[in-house]
Amino acid sequence: MTALVIAEDDADIRDLLVYKLMQEGFDVTAVGDGPAALDAVTREIPDLVILDVMMPGMSGLDVCQKLRSEPATKNLPVILLTARAQETDVEAGFGVGADDYVTKPFSPRELLSRVHAVLARVGQ
Repeated sequence: MTALVIAEDDADIRDLLVYKLMQEGFDVTAVGDGPAALDAVTREIPDLVILDVMMPGMSGLDVCQKLRSEPATKNLPVILLTARAQETDVEAGFGVGADDYVTKPFSPRELLSRVHAVLARVGQ
């Protein structure tokens, strides 16, 4: 089963993501902040990580950058999920190594399509 870690501080969005991704057959671990995301990823490296950009403790950008700096997680697929949609925000997301960037509000079906596309690119 494909394992995902979701880090999203908004409980409603997090619950929606967990529900939709589990319906698709993914094994999902959900957390509410950046440090918890790093802990979850390092405990058991998932197949893909979805990170909210603006979270307490540590931003999704910082988490992504940290994952890219570690040999065990440097190639781990990361999707950033955020309300920040300016061109400079998107550039910053890709600049820290994100594989995709999804802006809120988003369609759960679109996010599922992007999850499948990123996993297909990395051979999952």
